[in-house]
Amino acid sequence: MLVIVGYLVVLGSVFGGYAMMGGNFGVLFQPLELLIIGGAAVGAFVVGNDAKTIRATVKELPKLLRSTKKHDKALYMELLALLYVLLAKGRKDGMMALESDVDDPQNSAIFTSYPMILEDPRVLEFLTDYLRLIVSGNTDAFEIGELMEHELETYKHEAEVPAHSLARIGDALPALGIVAAVLGVVHALASADLPPSEMGQLIAHAMVGTFLGILLAYGFVSPLATLVEHKVAESLTVYQCIKVTLMASLNGYAPQLAVEFGRKILYSNTRPSFTELDAHVRDVKSHRSKQA
Repeated sequence: MLVIVGYLVVLGSVFGGYAMMGGNFGVLFQPLELLIIGGAAVGAFVVGNDAKTIRATVKELPKLLRSTKKHDKALYMELLALLYVLLAKGRKDGMMALESDVDDPQNSAIFTSYPMILEDPRVLEFLTDYLRLIVSGNTDAFEIGELMEHELETYKHEAEVPAHSLARIGDALPALGIVAAVLGVVHALASADLPPSEMGQLIAHAMVGTFLGILLAYGFVSPLATLVEHKVAESLTVYQCIKVTLMASLNGYAPQLAVEFGRKILYSNTRPSFTELDAHVRDVKSHRSKQA
């Protein structure tokens, strides 16, 4: 929704200002120049990317129009509580006690208590994969930390593919606008025998190509690339939180303190306060002790 609002602000500011200076909107209506710029941009995008990148970019575009916030405080409260419960059980009963939960989280009494995590297959897979390695006991903390870092780098690179492809389109659009403008100028110069008033109109039509290329680049496409990068950075925080918490546990910290390590790396606008997390953990401990 914010994307649409932003686009309306861009259009309102540009064309509203143009109207206030007494501009003629009929001059700006150049569908053929839009065809040249848009068609060339799409063609360059297809040439410069493989099928996987094209699919990923096209799939990402509708998501940018939705304003639902996936990574909010409620999600992190669930994640930190889940990590606490898992680590507390592993510390009390041994990490092997987590084997059945990790192997079948969909039927685990622990995981099913945290539906927001259970409904995110990628986060669930990341968490259970590394818990499985920890349960196996065949790798040390340094090796697991390095493996996590490599996986996160791969995830970041893959998730940012749409951002990079959109950024390259945005960079190309001003030049493609110049191409359309040059073609318009060529058309005008080929009609040099026309009266000056008509020649001026043809030149004005040609300049619209430069205007459209720059407007589409910096008002529409490039901001989308930036938005994708922000979303990737936000999604990475979930994995970083899991990584930091598990590494703290592997290095001997108690579950409650390990969870505090994970809390510290969250963004300030989604990070539960120490008091909120402590109260939540106490509630979890109380609830589980009553169940026991």
